[in-house]
Amino acid sequence: MQLTLSTLFLQAGAGAPQGGGYQMVFIMVGMFIVMYFFMIRPQQKKAKEAKQFADSMNVGEQIVTTAGIHGRINKANDDGTIQLEISRATFMTVDRSAVSMEMTTAYRKKADAAAGISTATVVK
Repeated sequence: MQLTLSTLFLQAGAGAPQGGGYQMVFIMVGMFIVMYFFMIRPQQKKAKEAKQFADSMNVGEQIVTTAGIHGRINKANDDGTIQLEISRATFMTVDRSAVSMEMTTAYRKKADAAAGISTATVVK
């Protein structure tokens, strides 16, 4: 006799007592709690960090956009856009949300390492 997963579930379900509705509710609530802490909350935290990063950008900073365009912030506009200088006298206007936080921090670390600047903090 060959037992498959579906026949095992059918056999287990046939012997289960009726009235186990509360167990299903607890399982569903538990699944929602696990999904919240492992999926929803980290995404909200990352979105909050990205918004803080976008709001903290200042004129003169070197940044990288999500499309991979490197440039220096020349001017911050009131409509939520920034003007990038991508080469001498060549400007481009992009939205603040188009700046990649991960790529910009990686670029800054690489530039600091090339310049010999340590990004590690000193512990006393």
